[in-house]
Amino acid sequence: MPKSPFEIPPSDSFLNAPLRATIDLQALADNWRFMSRQSGKARAGAVVKADAYGLGIEDAGQTLYNAGARDFFVAVPPEGETLRIYAPDARIFVLSGLWEGMEDIFFDNDLVPVIASEEQLAFWMRTVAEHGDHPCAMHVDTGFNRLGLSMEDALYLASDVSRPASFSPVLLLSHLACADDPASPMNQKQLEAFRTIRAAFEGIEASLSASAGTFLDSDYHFDLTRPGISLYGAEAVNGVANPMKPVVKAEARIIQVRNAKAGETVSYGAACTLNRDSRLAIASVGYADGYLRNLSGHGVALRNTGLSGASGFIAGHKVPVVGRVTMDMTIFDVTDVPEKAVSAGDYIEVFGPNMPIDDVARNAGTIGYEMLTSLGLRYERHYLEAE
Repeated sequence: MPKSPFEIPPSDSFLNAPLRATIDLQALADNWRFMSRQSGKARAGAVVKADAYGLGIEDAGQTLYNAGARDFFVAVPPEGETLRIYAPDARIFVLSGLWEGMEDIFFDNDLVPVIASEEQLAFWMRTVAEHGDHPCAMHVDTGFNRLGLSMEDALYLASDVSRPASFSPVLLLSHLACADDPASPMNQKQLEAFRTIRAAFEGIEASLSASAGTFLDSDYHFDLTRPGISLYGAEAVNGVANPMKPVVKAEARIIQVRNAKAGETVSYGAACTLNRDSRLAIASVGYADGYLRNLSGHGVALRNTGLSGASGFIAGHKVPVVGRVTMDMTIFDVTDVPEKAVSAGDYIEVFGPNMPIDDVARNAGTIGYEMLTSLGLRYERHYLEAE
């Protein structure tokens, strides 16, 4: 029988770390398989940029490769160079494209540049003229106004009889601006534009949808989808129950539990005045660890969510943040937790299965993407292996 991922023993350094992140690679693999089914007739790729959204491109990349992913997307060439070790025969697309001086890393690691501008296109044509054929992809802007050739330039290129035969993209792609809002008319507008581009480049595979777009109807799937945030357990679509499995549990060790009197103040700026005698747990997590200052319970003018700040989870209870989150420490009110259930040295969950990352992010006025990719270097990581 395969070993359950929960049977992998954590290291002593993990068990005693001030901050720790448990990463369930089985859940990651299951989420990719879910998105593969959601993609219908299209293949599902895997976006692993930003160190696999903070989880570690080495472990995440190998897990996704073993699950069946064969098309990967990274942001910059060094990410692709690292990933190549763990995805030996996959296609690895570099979304930022290629610039002079970086040719070797693409050719040596068989990376596919995503050509995203006229400047990159001109340089790539010179490069393949010198080095010989090499696959590339082409990004066309259909309304996002970020990266991509304009519609006009792309259509001109498609009909340009002087285009070198060596310039032969293996993939056309664009990116949806409003896919997280299924009712947005922008989705249909971009879909129609992308269909025009695809028709002009007949016979080349096409990819329009990242995670959110994959949850739109099958018209948006084309040949290849690019799930990212959904793989890591966070929400892709606004206002819809999240079907993905949580992948990360982030915990902070409690340094001290202290008693404070009604009328006393808590943390910087004395922004919180206690209205009852309280027990406060000081945990070793702060904004240096990606636990954003806007998660503070009090005294942060930048947050304009109408929410009261974040909570943690310990001993079966949600406990609110009080006062301001500081660089290395956050204070939680554990008054309503049985006294013997919380002690110095215990761990409090700051996000994870009991504190969904998107709920925590909303309390900061942000999104789960930022919470994940902001995980600091001080987290000791423990990976629950996939079967």
